Amino acid sequence: MPLPIRVTQLRRGDRVILEHWVRARTTPRRVMERAHIVLASAEGRSGDAICTALRVSRPTVTRWLDRYDADGARGLAADRPRSGRPKEITPEQEEAIIDTTLNAPPPDGGTHWSTRLMATQVGVHQTTVSRLWRAHGLKPHQVAYFKVSTDPEFVAKLRDVVGLYVDPPKRAVVFSVDEKSQIQALHRTQPGLPLKKGRAGTLTHDYKRHGTTTLFAALNVATGHIDHDCLPRHRRKEFLRFMTRVKRRVPKGLSVHFILDNYATHKTPEVDRWLRQHPRVHFHFTPTSASWLNLVERFFSELTTRQLRRLAVTSVRELEHVIHQYISRRNTDPTPFTWTASVRSIIAKVRKANETLASLH
Repeated sequence: MPLPIRVTQLRRGDRVILEHWVRARTTPRRVMERAHIVLASAEGRSGDAICTALRVSRPTVTRWLDRYDADGARGLAADRPRSGRPKEITPEQEEAIIDTTLNAPPPDGGTHWSTRLMATQVGVHQTTVSRLWRAHGLKPHQVAYFKVSTDPEFVAKLRDVVGLYVDPPKRAVVFSVDEKSQIQALHRTQPGLPLKKGRAGTLTHDYKRHGTTTLFAALNVATGHIDHDCLPRHRRKEFLRFMTRVKRRVPKGLSVHFILDNYATHKTPEVDRWLRQHPRVHFHFTPTSASWLNLVERFFSELTTRQLRRLAVTSVRELEHVIHQYISRRNTDPTPFTWTASVRSIIAKVRKANETLASLH
């Protein structure tokens, strides 16, 4: 039975408090979650919609809406006393640990804090630091890689490419094209152990190389079908051969739009001459340092994760056979990738990233 819509009436001044908790970096995750629940209810969202959006259970939603009705915003911030050993860390110590984690370098000259190093620094147990970091979503041992495009035509190219995804031209076929080069045919020096309860499957860290191949792939944006070829090199010659083959498979009378990155092979005089000879073909380039805009990269990631990363083969021919088989099976029931990010949201993120980078100089 679905949870009914329960519109919570916010007390005077509580909206400002709750919205501050949602935005603040130092708000504990559990308090932020409770604030989200109450704000969503105040907006008229149903209990089931809140459960889905926040990935919480029905009892959790009911509990914190009841708590807010009884105690207001302060009832969300304070956990009621529980049985067992009391906490040995004060709110001031918690705030100091979070602030140190975010803003201070570790004393050993390393690049990031560990739970044990932080515990020694502040005089608490290592599990206390670990619990606190989990509550605030802090993972100092992890790092995410990025590159902000400096292309002066970034916005124009962004609108062009995203427009092809969300509103393609009529009587046209759109392909996302790229090469995955230097795919190695690797053979492990010893057989790996299979997956079993309590143990992951294993691979030896060393291997023997048996050559490489380059995968050319053209993802039909509308259908998810993959046209592909494996070639020993990825020069202008191989690129044009592959593009010609893909173009010939498109019925006459339809224009052909290719989304490409800025690899030098895609912009040679020979390629320009080929384009003039095929007027129904149009190239659209992603901004520099923004290959993530090319949807075929999503397929390459899938191929690596699902097939190549654990593969052991003894020849390039065997490697190419495995790739052909995987793509052929995928093409029997292709699923297109759906582009969801709007131009406005991407521009906002890039602008914020640039402002952050500028503040570091």
